[in-house]
Amino acid sequence: MTQLEVQHETHYRYTAPVSLAHHLAHLQPLQDTHQQLLRFDMDIEPLPSERSDSRDAMGNTQRHFSLAQLHNSLRVRAISRVRLTTRFAALQPELSPPWEEVAARLRYVALAPFEPALEYSLPSPYVPRLAALKDYGRPSLQPRRPVVAAALELMQRIHSDFSYVSQSTDVDTPLTQVLQQRRGVCQDFSHLMAGVLRMWGLPVRYVSGYLLTRSPEGGAALQGADASHAWVQLWCPGTPGVPVDAAGAAWLDLDPTNNCVPGSGHVRLAVGRDFGDVTPLRGVIRGGGRHSLSVGVDVSTLVDSGTAVLNPSLTQ
Repeated sequence: MTQLEVQHETHYRYTAPVSLAHHLAHLQPLQDTHQQLLRFDMDIEPLPSERSDSRDAMGNTQRHFSLAQLHNSLRVRAISRVRLTTRFAALQPELSPPWEEVAARLRYVALAPFEPALEYSLPSPYVPRLAALKDYGRPSLQPRRPVVAAALELMQRIHSDFSYVSQSTDVDTPLTQVLQQRRGVCQDFSHLMAGVLRMWGLPVRYVSGYLLTRSPEGGAALQGADASHAWVQLWCPGTPGVPVDAAGAAWLDLDPTNNCVPGSGHVRLAVGRDFGDVTPLRGVIRGGGRHSLSVGVDVSTLVDSGTAVLNPSLTQ
């Protein structure tokens, strides 16, 4: 069991005053049996004129706020404390069902109940259908191969074939370019892995979150640590060692950036089809001119007294 504190600060600076702004934040971590939210605070400067909370269709907490006064900057600081327990210590990849059987469960059958996971097997704005994605997955998706074993090999191949290079891409870099240049960041690797598996009919969710530099379970230092991070979840019903959630679904977390099954050092923030569903902070503004953006994240381990032991921060 691990207790972590995450401090996530976003700072926008505008070259001209903003007269009206509406923003949506996905900054509150998810909560379930293996990730308990102990505390969450979100401070906003200047103070918003309106604030409200809601839950989206994927179960994520959304925070809405509006500013009706003139402002030249916006600072949003979210502080989260979570208690994590390892979810996949008993994972048995070779005992998962063949990938074809998993994909077949999503085919339309008259009068059969709807399977919600179907939505995550379809293309999405950042993860289109591309023949090159299916071709890339072919060596891993061999006939009758257990779905988790296939996904683990695919994850290892992405980790080996693609280089993690900070700032080598941006939010709008298409997957076709990532495939060509063979480098990117965690968002790219997550979209890539989701795209490959979806092309073979398998549901995959995009996960936004955070992770420590070094997992509590040990091993090498992790890439993308101490900053916003991204990985994926594979739908794999009937797999030993993958717990079933409150909705009755079994989702296995996979981190292609680090070629690992996340342990108790990964904090799940939100899940969706791709980055567009779970953007940490977005909005529409009137005015503002040009803007600059800085994001800083500190992830720290809490000792028994509740004191935070800080890891190095990373500012993007």
